[in-house]
Amino acid sequence: MIIVMKPGASSENISSVVNTIQRKGLETHLSQGKEVTIIGVVGDKSKLAYDNLEIFEGVDKIVPVTESYKLSNKKFHPEPIRIQVGNTSIGPDTLTIMAGPCAVETEEQMHLIAQNVKKAGATILRGGAYKPRTSPYAFQGLGEDGLRYLQEAGKETGLATISEVISLDAINTAVKYVDMIQIGARNMQNFFLLKEAGRAGLPVLLKRGLSATIDEWLNAAEYIISEGNPNVILCERGIRTFETATRNTLDISAVPVLKSKTYLPVIVDPSHATGVRAYVSPLAKSAIAAGADGLMIEVHNDPANALSDGPQSLTFAQFNTLCDEIKPFCGLMNRSF
Repeated sequence: MIIVMKPGASSENISSVVNTIQRKGLETHLSQGKEVTIIGVVGDKSKLAYDNLEIFEGVDKIVPVTESYKLSNKKFHPEPIRIQVGNTSIGPDTLTIMAGPCAVETEEQMHLIAQNVKKAGATILRGGAYKPRTSPYAFQGLGEDGLRYLQEAGKETGLATISEVISLDAINTAVKYVDMIQIGARNMQNFFLLKEAGRAGLPVLLKRGLSATIDEWLNAAEYIISEGNPNVILCERGIRTFETATRNTLDISAVPVLKSKTYLPVIVDPSHATGVRAYVSPLAKSAIAAGADGLMIEVHNDPANALSDGPQSLTFAQFNTLCDEIKPFCGLMNRSF
């Protein structure tokens, strides 16, 4: 349930409603916009059946929330939010680009890639240190050494950093090195991991599961937010369909659908969606046109010899061209880049 306060409702009005709800053993979450304050109620609403909150001073209306996800619901927070990640931010009016290799390979490589992606326009450096691969024989990542190389490259260039975590141990290690942690597609419904990510104290990038519906995805975000961390960014990276021309099928419609359902920022990863570098650029432009708040692009200094996902990784020249070509699209969408 959501309680919408009248424009100009006093702090005493708001406190009266909040205190009444909390005395019943329910949780409250305040969302204060420029004009209107919204109070989200989490718990058994039947406990408030005889409190007549709708007649409290300053209350405008009470709106039931029928969706199972509450805290990530746009009804609870109508205005989109901006999330700070290191010295950059993700949200409305800007386009944020995260770029880097699928997997961190060497210290020298990360410094080289960081310098080049920053020059082109990226503000967040990505790199995997723990790689949950389909085959147990594929490269699994450098672990803590990879995180250290990522951190050093980020500090040298001033880029914020992000890396995937796959376990509680990985979270506890990653928080010492990166500005944002990523929950990958294979772990989107690893509910224990989601809770631990919510407690980690860093912004969380939550990728869509391989076969997850949008409601399932938003409920996964709910696990993170319910642990006290509202800084969740959703990442559409393609879903599994019958089509085999690409690795996955990029659900570009997910962007406007999410924008209608949640206030959380949405970014798109066309690299993992297609698995083919030639398709990355057109889908990146489509994502901007659909309203995405950012892009995640795989970039490698030597894609032909990359230890992970070389076929979908852009060269420095290709990434630079992409960043130049998306500027008009950002302008049309009133986003700065």
